[in-house]
Amino acid sequence: MYIIDFENIDVAYDNIDSYKDRDIDSNYKENIVLKDINLKIEEGSHWAILGANGSGKSTLLKLILSEIHPRATKEFKKEIMGLKRYSIFELKKYLGVITNDLHNYFLQNASYMSGFEVVLSGYYSSIGIFTHQDFTSSQISKVFEVMNFLDIINLKDKKVSAMSTGELRKCLIARALIHTPKAFILDEPTVGLDIKSQINFIKMLKKLSKTTSIILVTHHLEEIFEEIDNVALIYNKTIYKSGKKDEILTSENLSEIFDTKISIKKKNERYFIEEIL
Repeated sequence: MYIIDFENIDVAYDNIDSYKDRDIDSNYKENIVLKDINLKIEEGSHWAILGANGSGKSTLLKLILSEIHPRATKEFKKEIMGLKRYSIFELKKYLGVITNDLHNYFLQNASYMSGFEVVLSGYYSSIGIFTHQDFTSSQISKVFEVMNFLDIINLKDKKVSAMSTGELRKCLIARALIHTPKAFILDEPTVGLDIKSQINFIKMLKKLSKTTSIILVTHHLEEIFEEIDNVALIYNKTIYKSGKKDEILTSENLSEIFDTKISIKKKNERYFIEEIL
């Protein structure tokens, strides 16, 4: 089964709700923000979606999450987990999505919550725990199970306001893990983490990759860990190339998408930029 199965998709400004009520020129509204998107990600595989800032990564993520929709001016295919139609709530049971927007929302609006409450809130996809929400003993046990699995049981009583960036990020992953998702989609997952926290966070993703698919959306080559076996390069608002990591992560391809001549090397199955020429 494909987690993501996209064919021939365009997205224009007139498909994006945030632009619908704006007084903008009709020609501007026709501007394409994603074009000819073809992307197939199989269940059980691990992917990185790599591109420069402004290349269309965030827009592609919104398309995956159905926050924006394809342009209906040509025939296309858009399926998530084999489904053409689904509710956003249903989607969250299949996909554990961790974005910086979600992280910041918890930080700003749920600083009073404990780590345990953050994870528990995943059952209702709520920001906070409310009196009308009922939780079974098995659901409570699942919270402890996933926190132990991610080695963050020490955060169960810690308030969000007192957590480091990495600690909150891990709690949000545990929150998504409540539903045993088929895949995790992580947007720039190590932003704001120091070097030690980055290393620990990647170790946690490697552990997760043994039980679920990982899809990283990033512009950092060093975030692409060994278990990620496929890469899609996004450039100029489209999927420039996609396929097996060793075939896609070349100096030539990365020089093109980052508009800078660079040389990359591989050591211990990890890629890094050797020099900018």
